Amino acid sequence: MRAGVIVFPGSNCDRDLAVAFAQAGADVSMIWHKDVSLPDNLDVIGIPGGFSFGDYLRCGAIAARSPICSAVVEHAKRGGYVIGICNGFQVLCETGLLPGTLMRNSEIKFVCKTIGLRVESTQGAFMKTYNSGQEIQMPVAHHDGNYTAEDDLIARLDGEDRVAFRYLKNPNGSAGDIAGVLSANKRVLGLMPHPERAVDAALGGTDGTALFAGLATVLEDA
Repeated sequence: MRAGVIVFPGSNCDRDLAVAFAQAGADVSMIWHKDVSLPDNLDVIGIPGGFSFGDYLRCGAIAARSPICSAVVEHAKRGGYVIGICNGFQVLCETGLLPGTLMRNSEIKFVCKTIGLRVESTQGAFMKTYNSGQEIQMPVAHHDGNYTAEDDLIARLDGEDRVAFRYLKNPNGSAGDIAGVLSANKRVLGLMPHPERAVDAALGGTDGTALFAGLATVLEDA
């Protein structure tokens, strides 16, 4: 598996994401946001958490217009895998690769804690090694994690099995308790919780390991 991690000014989880990919057996490349092309033959691109460009305009909006994001969009359109975590989820929504918008948390407070999630979908490489309805734990750390979408979009996401995770106890006001969503082809995943921070028991838990392992298994079998 060949993985690329995009790095923006303000990214603060890029190394964590690279470690999680490497633990799953990936050869990882770090890619600067001003690059205009991706390394050859990448299987998956990771957009990490952090505060890209300080989130001074709108979370993920400036990053989504960085030169490298055009290549990320083309990678996804070709059927490549992409995961965006926290700020990376915001970037994916701003590029249009995922629907909906991430807004300010409902209580206007930064939330940083480990929370419970329920696995909603087991479709696609990222989700295949989880069980439907499985309850897991992952940390969150965000101020703008309130997933916002019209009722008809939420219904469509549910109908197409595109809700990846839901919060057991909603920390931010997200519509439908949504913590993560998938693209129509299930190859693009965006989520606010941090699976890359849940791959080492010494750091609090390993419930994020299955996400990276599932992707590695699918790519090995391809």
